[in-house]
Amino acid sequence: MQAILSVTVPFFALVLAGWLAARRHVLPESAIPGLNAYVLYFALPCLLFRFGAGTPVLQLLNPYVLAVYLVCALLIVGFTIAVTLDKHVDLKNAAFGALVASFPNTGFMGVPLLVALLGPAAAGPVICTVLADLFVTSSLCIAVAQAHGAAHHGSREALTRALRGALSNPLPWSIALGAAFSAAEVKLAGPVDVIVRMLADSATPVALFTIGAVLWRAGQHVHTRTPVSRYLPVALIKLFVHPLLVLAMAATAQHLGAPLTSFHLLVMTLAAALPSASNVSLLAERYGADNGRIARIIMSSTVLAFVTFSLLAWLLGVNPQG
Repeated sequence: MQAILSVTVPFFALVLAGWLAARRHVLPESAIPGLNAYVLYFALPCLLFRFGAGTPVLQLLNPYVLAVYLVCALLIVGFTIAVTLDKHVDLKNAAFGALVASFPNTGFMGVPLLVALLGPAAAGPVICTVLADLFVTSSLCIAVAQAHGAAHHGSREALTRALRGALSNPLPWSIALGAAFSAAEVKLAGPVDVIVRMLADSATPVALFTIGAVLWRAGQHVHTRTPVSRYLPVALIKLFVHPLLVLAMAATAQHLGAPLTSFHLLVMTLAAALPSASNVSLLAERYGADNGRIARIIMSSTVLAFVTFSLLAWLLGVNPQG
């Protein structure tokens, strides 16, 4: 456990540092969108490009990892909507709750954390989960959230808008570019390589710091007081039901003959055990959902994940090599 905590404590401490910096106005609120843009459009794409370029294409797009992970994500989405949809939580808010229950923070936190815990080989499977969530899970949940307006805009248009939003995200394009370099066995050289390396090296600390700042900002812009019963159960679905379902489904697929290794199961399970993606609060605000509820789900899952993620990694026998 001590070896695991030596990896996880710095990651979660940087999230806390970002939250405290924003709360105490050391980091002005007006600077948070710029910090988020730096991570999303510069640092993180370079990090994912480097992982993509250094990973065989079939590991980045492993069809068995994608299939098992997507089935689990869809089951979590359906289950969360079914248990939360009521007179207090309409379809739009149930859909966004389902998104934070099924969409872990793999981009900003998961890729560097799992690579630090498990080594560079973890990059391929976890990037598979990033692609699945960006293109399928998030697009589906946004389309469902907009289904109440289908009479005016059409459900097809809602899905098209959601997919357009996924395609405008630079992360999958950076992964695709890295995969192309990997397939062609091309490497960057000279000043371009140095620039990409410098930006990639800044991605992890700045992304973690940004998560904390974004969480604080989300809390400042809530418009409703949300009872614990409407947000804590969703956070618990994210931290317990999601990873256990992924572990069970992946183990079943392996038993039935799917070429999934124990390492694949480990990476997928720990990816699912990550806290909810922090950028969903921005999506909820943009689409007019109850951003107070979504922000509290994300905050709860992030705080609790320090314990639950570390404990699960220990129970699964993770032994960091660094």
